[in-house]
Amino acid sequence: MVIVVVKRTRLTLAGQVLVLQLVVIGVVLVIVGAISLRQSTSTFGEERGRAMRSVAEYLANIDVVRDRVDDEDAPRTLAPSVDRALRLSGATTVSIARADGEVVASSDPELVGTQARLGDSDVQQGRGWGGDLDVDGHPAVAGHAPVLSDAGDLIGLTIAEQRYPAFWDRLTDDATDLALFLGAGAALGVAGTWWVSRVLKRRTRGLGTAEIATLADHREALLHSIGEGVLAVDPQGRITVLNDSACELLGLRTSDVGRRVADLGLEPDVTALLAGHDDAHDAVALVGDRVIVVNRRPALSRGRGIGSVTTMRDRTELVSMQNQLSSNLSITDTLRAQTHEFANRIHTISGLVELEEHEELAQLLGTLRRERAELDVRVRDHVDDPAVAALLVGKASVAAEAGVRLTVTDDSHLPGLERSLSGDVTTVVGNLVDNAVDACRNLPDAAVEITLAVADGDVVVTVDDNGPGVPEEIRSAIFVRGFSTKPDVLGGRGIGLPLVRLIATRRGGTALIDDEAGRTRFVVSLPLVPGAATRGTVSS
Repeated sequence: MVIVVVKRTRLTLAGQVLVLQLVVIGVVLVIVGAISLRQSTSTFGEERGRAMRSVAEYLANIDVVRDRVDDEDAPRTLAPSVDRALRLSGATTVSIARADGEVVASSDPELVGTQARLGDSDVQQGRGWGGDLDVDGHPAVAGHAPVLSDAGDLIGLTIAEQRYPAFWDRLTDDATDLALFLGAGAALGVAGTWWVSRVLKRRTRGLGTAEIATLADHREALLHSIGEGVLAVDPQGRITVLNDSACELLGLRTSDVGRRVADLGLEPDVTALLAGHDDAHDAVALVGDRVIVVNRRPALSRGRGIGSVTTMRDRTELVSMQNQLSSNLSITDTLRAQTHEFANRIHTISGLVELEEHEELAQLLGTLRRERAELDVRVRDHVDDPAVAALLVGKASVAAEAGVRLTVTDDSHLPGLERSLSGDVTTVVGNLVDNAVDACRNLPDAAVEITLAVADGDVVVTVDDNGPGVPEEIRSAIFVRGFSTKPDVLGGRGIGLPLVRLIATRRGGTALIDDEAGRTRFVVSLPLVPGAATRGTVSS
C-alpha cells in the first residue's frame, strides 16, 4: 500500500498580494465596462429618441399622409412616404396608423392591420411622445406624432421605432476606444502589480502571512519577557519599539510608540542618550529615583542606518550599595588621615622629648589642644546630630592632610535628626566635602565652608569651596553622569555627586550648583518628612 502525502504550498505574501491585486484590477475593469455600457445605452436612448420623434413629426406633416390616412388604399399610397422616412432616419420600423391605432402602412408589412404598439404614449390625445418600448421582447426607442386635419382633429398616428443595439455592439460601437483603454489599463495594472509583488517579496524575504504573523508574535513575546528595557528609535527620533521593562524604567506607556523621544518630557541628558545614533557603553542616567545603565547601538539594515536600539538596566540597588560603600570608604579615609596625623604628632613629640626641648614641647601641646578644642567647640555648638558632628570632625583631619582649611559657618545650626535622615545627611555632607576638597587641593589658601541649617521644614546643606569651578559644558549633567569607578569621570569625582542627587530625589528634595568666579557652591535640600516636596527656596 502506497500512501501519497500531498504538501500544501502556501503562497508567499508577495504572491497573495499579486493575486489580490489582479482580482481588484479585474473587478475595476468590469465596473468600468458596466459604466461604459450604461453611458452608451443612455446616450443612444437620448440621441435616437429625439431622432425618432423628429421622423414621426416629419411624416405626420406630409400632405399625402394627412389626405390618405383613412383611405382603403392607404398601404399603397403611403408606402413611398414610409420608405423615405425609413431611409432618412435609420429607424428599424416606420408605421402610419389611423386614430384608433390600427396600422394602415408600415415598413414591416406584417404590422399592417394590427394595433400599433403605443405603450405609455399619449399620442392619441393629440400630443407628440418619445420614449422606450418593448418590441417583441426587445427594448426599442420610439417616437410618436399625431396626424391632424385642417380643423385640428386627430385623424391618424405616425410611429418611428429603433431597437437598441446588442450588448456587444453597444459596448464597442458607441465607444470604439473602450476595448483599447481597458486593455491598456489591464496591462499596466498587471505590470505594476508584478513589480510591487517583486519588491514586496524582497522586503519580506519571501515569507507568507502566517510566517510573518508568527514572527511578529514571537518578537512581541520576546520583547515583553526580557528583564532589560529595550527602546528603538528611527532616524527621525521616533520610538519604534518599546517593551514593558522600558516603560517601567522610563515612566512611559506603550501608547508612546510613534512619538518623538524629545516630546516625552524626560530630562535632557536622558533624551540625548535615548535619541542618539552612535555607540554608548554603560552610560548612566537618573530617571526619577531610578539609576539606569544604558547601552546604545546603531541599527543597520543591509548597510543602511535605520535608527538605534537602546537597552537599559536598573541599577538603583547597586547605587544604594555604592552609597553604603562610599560611606564606609569615607570613614576609612578619615581614620587613615587621623592615624597619619596622630603618628606624625607622636613622632614630633617623641623627638622633642629626646632633645629635651621642653618649652617647644609645651607650646606644641598647647597649640594642638587649642586647635582640637576650637574645632570640637564649633562643631558641638552648631551641630547637635552626633553622626554628622563625628563626620565633620573626621573630615577636618582629611582636609588638613590635603592642605585645605575646613570650617563650619557661624550661622549653621543642625538639630538631632531621625536615623534615616541622619544617614542621608551624613552621606550628602561626606560626598560634597570630598568633592570640594578634591576641587581645591594644592591651591594656595584652599578653603571649604559648610553651612548646615533647617529652613521651612528642609535640612539645607551648603558647601562652598574656592576651587576652579565646574566647566560650563558639564554643569547641567554633573549630577547625572559619572556613575563609574573610573578616575577620569567628571574630573575624578567618581560617583559622589550622582549619589547626592539620588538621595535628594528619593526624599523629594533638590540638589543644585551655583558656580561663580572664585567660588563654587553646592546646595542640597532634604525634607524632614521623606517624599515631601521642598517648600523653601534656597538662594546663594
